[in-house]
Amino acid sequence: MIALGLDPGYAITGWGVVSSGVDGFLRPLSYGVIRTETSDSSAEKLSFIYKNIKILLEEYHPDCAVVESLFFSSNKKTAAGVYQARGAILAALGERPIVVLELGPGTIKNAVTGSGRAVKRDIIRMTSKLLGIKEKISPDDAADALAGAIAGCVYQKSKTVIEARAGMLSR
Repeated sequence: MIALGLDPGYAITGWGVVSSGVDGFLRPLSYGVIRTETSDSSAEKLSFIYKNIKILLEEYHPDCAVVESLFFSSNKKTAAGVYQARGAILAALGERPIVVLELGPGTIKNAVTGSGRAVKRDIIRMTSKLLGIKEKISPDDAADALAGAIAGCVYQKSKTVIEARAGMLSR
């Protein structure tokens, strides 16, 4: 199973791709960020994000994608940009027959660290440990996206177990 994690942002969108094999081990396939130019118009920025998400989908063929949902922000301008970026991302994902999960930061933190209240350094440390990444994952947007991909793998695995158990019970 391949999961694409996305940490939406208007200026920087983090992305991470993680594979979960039948052995249960998680492996990082790749990660990075999509950076928009400050001089670009809103339409150009959103188009750039949309096109780059489509490139990632073509390259990695994920089975599921996790888009981090926006927590409450007191900065309305920042929140508006993130919502717009999420829209561009969701539009690109909607063109593919994949599972799209919109998970909150607490849900992602819980999947990676066991605590929905984990701090940033703990999330990065556990993400690195779970994926066997030795170097510092940078920038944080990419680390957040990898954490989202891990959460997607955890969700899909638990869903498969639940469906298998339900199938055994219905026999």
